[in-house]
Amino acid sequence: MNYKGYTARIEFDEQDGIFWGKVLGLPATQSISFEGKTVAQLTQDFHHAIDFYIADCAKSGKEALKPASGKLMLRVAPEIHSAALIAAQASGVSLNQWAAKVLQAAAQG
Repeated sequence: MNYKGYTARIEFDEQDGIFWGKVLGLPATQSISFEGKTVAQLTQDFHHAIDFYIADCAKSGKEALKPASGKLMLRVAPEIHSAALIAAQASGVSLNQWAAKVLQAAAQG
């Protein structure tokens, strides 16, 4: 489920008979969750939760966090770093371009 650049994971609680969701990619301190007995209610509560979060951040002068900034810092073993650098150079692209392509393929596949 997606809304205004935010993505949520949806689950069903059999015991309570409700759908519930949680926005992915935010720090634990800024968790956003929502629920509904129907898909329509779930969707409405998701939209309301995101709109409330954005409005609350604006009201308090904070910037609403997006799930990702586009900057990624990884720590890997030197051997992996070297192998990735060689693979990027062999492909004729920068390490950033190569890593972005590999991460995109892994995230979609």
